This record gives sequence, structure tokens and C-alpha cells, in this order.
Amino acid sequence: MRVDWIKRASYIEQRHGIEARSASEAIGDDHAVWLVPDPASRSGQAVRVIGYSPGAGAVLTVILLAGSADPDEPPDGDWWGSNAWRANDRDQRIYGEADT
Repeated sequence: MRVDWIKRASYIEQRHGIEARSASEAIGDDHAVWLVPDPASRSGQAVRVIGYSPGAGAVLTVILLAGSADPDEPPDGDWWGSNAWRANDRDQRIYGEADT
């Protein structure tokens, strides 16, 4: 699975201190939890992935948008990377409970 971060890599690094590489690690985590759709998504098209990133040394929350969301501008991959940040207590709990 490939995620296109071209539009948002600078944003997530400046805003949240997360590199796109670390966000992609979290998505690739074997124990990552996928919330489809993201419960906070207004459009219902976003997906929330909660996973561990060795590069960040933390559990991250990553927001993706399906590549099919905009047929006029497909990503270079399967998903558009939209946002990423260190998981809050709730998302860390969701991640931890999925492993039990």
C-alpha cells in the first residue's frame, strides 16, 4: 500500500513535528487499527489509522483519504495522506485494546 504525502508532508511536519516517513511506518504497523470511516470525518471519506512508528518512537494517529475520493486528481499511490499526529490518550487506548 502506498500513500501520497506530496500535498501534506510539509504541513504535518510543521504543524505536528511528524515526518511523512513516520506516518507511513504507523500505517504499515502489523497491529495498526483502521477506523473506517474516521469517526471525526465530516465527509465520511476519511480513514483513521492508529499505529506505532519506530521512527517517531510513538503511536501515531494518521488520517488518510481514499485515492478514489477525487477522480480528477488521483494520488501517486492508493491513498492521499492528509494528517498525522502523536496519538492522544483515547487513540492510544484503542491501539492498546486491539492488541489484547
